[in-house]
Amino acid sequence: MLPLNYFLFLQIILFLFITPGTPRIVIISYSMNYGVQKCIWTALGDVTANIIQATLVIFVLGSFFVDNPNFLNTFKWIGIAYLLYLAYDIYNSRPKDINSNNISSKSFFSFFKDGFLVAGTSPKAWMFFPLIFPQFIDFNSNYIVQFIILITTYAVLDFLSLIAYAVLARKLIVWIKANPKVINTISACVLILIALIIAFIQNY
Repeated sequence: MLPLNYFLFLQIILFLFITPGTPRIVIISYSMNYGVQKCIWTALGDVTANIIQATLVIFVLGSFFVDNPNFLNTFKWIGIAYLLYLAYDIYNSRPKDINSNNISSKSFFSFFKDGFLVAGTSPKAWMFFPLIFPQFIDFNSNYIVQFIILITTYAVLDFLSLIAYAVLARKLIVWIKANPKVINTISACVLILIALIIAFIQNY
């Protein structure tokens, strides 16, 4: 049995994934600096955080977050601090030579952790899962099966869109080699701008 308004759910999440939000800015920069293969771990971290968020919301914390917005504010400021750290880290990194065989100093776990923390501290995600995600589940029916269908759809499409961003960014590597600091500077500035927007506009 499909969840409520399943095709509307598909349209909403596809729009969210096409929009270049924070995880996609990070993926683009990492693709430029470390290659597409390393981005797989960042994408897996992102998806893992989203699965945990959805599970907590549906089975544990959904109404708690709605009734206690101060906890969302805590996630908001943790996320802002981490975005500023990532902006600094990205700005100071050097794009990898497309012909280089050097192994990045960042571990697989570090890439996974970055994806996990960016998604896990995202106020946008913590608003989506408590407020929008449950609207597509009929809790009077077999909601566990519906949850599995929805979160599987979300995770697969999110992962594929992140990798698509990484591949597209990697296609621009020839241009980037001639302008090595441009993408890092742009990415860092966008992350700082997102952090400022969240700080001053996102209220709970």
